[in-house]
Formats: sequence, structure tokens, C-alpha cells
Amino acid sequence: MKKIFSLIILLFTLVLSACGQNKPSTDIKVDMTDFAFTPNQYIVPAAKQITLQVTHDGLVTHEFIIMKYGTEVGEHFNEEDQPNVYWQITVQPGDSKTFTFIAPDQPGTYQIVCGMAGHVEAGMVGKLEVTKP
Repeated sequence: MKKIFSLIILLFTLVLSACGQNKPSTDIKVDMTDFAFTPNQYIVPAAKQITLQVTHDGLVTHEFIIMKYGTEVGEHFNEEDQPNVYWQITVQPGDSKTFTFIAPDQPGTYQIVCGMAGHVEAGMVGKLEVTKP
């Protein structure tokens, strides 16, 4: 009986912790490697100040670019995509930095990309989900 009770508590704890990851947060963390954002999906409340903690464990320069609502990069990020950038930063290899930005006020899904040549093609993309505050 004690083992069953312990198993139920463990499962309940896992379910609660999994649910917590699906709530909007004003603090997000991203690890950059060659060539991925980990995690690659974030949920934030609209129009709030967001703190982004970045750790770059890769060997080449990366960017974290949030595209404007309703726009997505095609096969590559290029000059034509620049007017559709909502917010962006550049991070050098080995850096750990904290940035802040104001989340878009339009709820919806926003594409995140690394705009360095070849990085979108390598799969360095993500998603920012903006929810009503």
C-alpha cells in the first residue's frame, strides 16, 4: 500500500510540474547551441516586460529574433525579413546574458529564428506564444 501511495504522489507531482510549464511567464531562459534554441517554445503575457536569460554554449555567433505577428521567415533569413523583425539580440559564443523586452500586445504565435546565415536552414527556429494578460 505504501508503494502505491508513493507512486500516486510521484505521478501527481510530475503532472503539476508539467502543467506549470504551460503557463505564461515574464521570465524565460534559453540555451543556445549549434544550431538550436532549448527550449524552443515560450509562453508570455501580452504587453508585459519579459526578462530573457540567455546562455550560449555554441561555437558561433547566434541571434534571437522575434518576428512580427503574422510574419514568418521563408527558407532563409535575409534582408527582406528585416522589416518584419519585432525584436532581436546577438549573442557571442560563451556568453551568458540577461535582456529585457516588452512582449507584443497582440496575442498569438510569433516565430523565433536565428538570423545568421544558414541557421534557419539548420533548424534554429522556435515559437513565442503571446497570451492575454
